[in-house]
Amino acid sequence: MLEFAWLWVFLLLPLPLVIRLIFPRHEKQQSALLVPFFSSVAPLVQSQKQEIALSWVKLVALSLIWLCLVASAARPQWVGEPVDLPSSGRDLLLAVDISGSMDTRDMRTGGQNIDRLTVVKYVVGQFVERRAQDRLGLILFGTNAYLQAPLTFDRTTVNTLLQEAQLGFAGEKTAIGEAIGLAIKRLQDRPESSRVVILLTDGANTAGAVAPLQAAELAQQAKVKIYTVGVGADELQSRQFFDPRGRSFNPSRDLDEDTLTQIADLTGGQYFRARNPDELFEIYHKLDELEPIEQDPETFRPIQTLFYWPLLAGILLSVCWAILLLVRSPGLTSQKSD
Repeated sequence: MLEFAWLWVFLLLPLPLVIRLIFPRHEKQQSALLVPFFSSVAPLVQSQKQEIALSWVKLVALSLIWLCLVASAARPQWVGEPVDLPSSGRDLLLAVDISGSMDTRDMRTGGQNIDRLTVVKYVVGQFVERRAQDRLGLILFGTNAYLQAPLTFDRTTVNTLLQEAQLGFAGEKTAIGEAIGLAIKRLQDRPESSRVVILLTDGANTAGAVAPLQAAELAQQAKVKIYTVGVGADELQSRQFFDPRGRSFNPSRDLDEDTLTQIADLTGGQYFRARNPDELFEIYHKLDELEPIEQDPETFRPIQTLFYWPLLAGILLSVCWAILLLVRSPGLTSQKSD
């Protein structure tokens, strides 16, 4: 359906006529000339008729140009049919750790060790694609926590921003408390039954002014449910030239499982442990089983702006009128010289 955003602009249509009435054109008065040799001046009469016809053409052309300009200024737009947005789902904020430790290559798949962040991007990316009925948001945190994507149904954009995340963008340390605090702030205006955070990290809180448990208490008061995921293998072989058998060590020794468990328990969530890609897949499939909540139905109508069409028409009419004046100019000049 065609609509004009600023319909009142059409009140300007009679403006040229008003100006003409207020400031009338000065016309010279000439006395009539009676001649007995009318046949000899007949071409001049014919020329005068052409001038009158041209005046009407000029009036119509300028009127159309003015109409096009006014119509363009009124912001015409095409409003599409109402589109229903999903009316059920959850408000999920994904908080993903991108600190320096996420570069550890201890996630073994296909006979190769892959860094933690690459695996997380793949698994969480698939999780995002499956959440067709949910509003999703993305928080990336390291030394600081940043809202990368607010709650939205646009899963493609959320996934794109996740895939573009790079190690160290948010700093080398881990601010779990800051990430939880930011999530609370973004969810506080949402229905209480739909406030869910899925926090993934591979370490302990080493940065930020807010302690994780203190942030969890605030989340409990705000009715925010937090599911925590600890990622990282328990054992990794380190091979050296002088020791071909290698040594095993725990690459997840810095993972604070006790704190992550307490955060989940305080807020009514659950703690999950992912030691390899398969376990991480299983965890996010379990998170898919969260009960949906009903939300108020929402609709939107797509709007396409069309102001450039009448503007283009006005420009083309102006160009045609200018060309017509240029074509007539030599003829007028020759008549005057004669």
